[in-house]
Amino acid sequence: MFKNVFGSGFLVRTAHVILTWVITLILFLHDTVLRKQEETGQLVQPVLFVLLVLVSVLLYFAVSLMDPGFILSDDRDLHFTLGVTEEQQDMIPPTTKPLRQRRCGHCLLQVYVSSKYKDLYSKQQPMRSKHCQTCQHCVRRYDHHCPWIENCVGERNHRWFVFYLAVQLLVLLWGLHIAWTGFSYAPSWQLWLRTNGVLLTVVVLVVLLSLIVLLLLGSHLYLVSLNTTTWEFMSRHRISYLKHCGADENPFDRGTFNNLWGFFCVWGTVVWEQVYFREGSDQV
Repeated sequence: MFKNVFGSGFLVRTAHVILTWVITLILFLHDTVLRKQEETGQLVQPVLFVLLVLVSVLLYFAVSLMDPGFILSDDRDLHFTLGVTEEQQDMIPPTTKPLRQRRCGHCLLQVYVSSKYKDLYSKQQPMRSKHCQTCQHCVRRYDHHCPWIENCVGERNHRWFVFYLAVQLLVLLWGLHIAWTGFSYAPSWQLWLRTNGVLLTVVVLVVLLSLIVLLLLGSHLYLVSLNTTTWEFMSRHRISYLKHCGADENPFDRGTFNNLWGFFCVWGTVVWEQVYFREGSDQV
């Protein structure tokens, strides 16, 4: 389920954790409301803030190390790879024809597909999956490869990525409020900068990070509400199952509420071919 913590993203993850706790430490060392509450024994908010920072770090590692939905070639993972349960198999006419082998053009991933899925897969990977050049794997319901977490965002970790962004934004905004309370008065700009320089640097950094996280969270919530992915939104004209649809047509859209409910509350693999063809779209 989780990747090696000492993989290629080790430096990125280490830098993220160090930066997070350095900023937290600065907020405690300066004369902020956090430090004043700590000195007077009012520990509720300081403890809650540290716990929230800890949760954000744990979510970061979970999303960063989690399998985003890599498609495996092992026969034991066949049913998960194709996302087909016994109940869903009954919805597709059975056949006695033998299995045949398909490959990803990039990683030569072998996906064994019975000919009864021929019309659905049409010599392609499972619908909405894509090969990631960085991870060197095919990923189910591929959204994008995020250099911040040094991992793909896909079917398995996309909701956790959104949760992480929400918690991270809350931490940043709370940290910004705490830092703002720590500025002290000085009679001149030179003395003020000397006294508050470190805190000012923290504020500028936190503001920039807050804007980035806010934009990311807003864009992902918008795309989730439409039941589309970043890759599908950006490369619609090049994707075989979407380029023949109208500009405002999304064969996976089931309404905002159902899209959000399915994303956040429904666990398990979805056979997107069934959703695609059930909506009445023509096979492409």
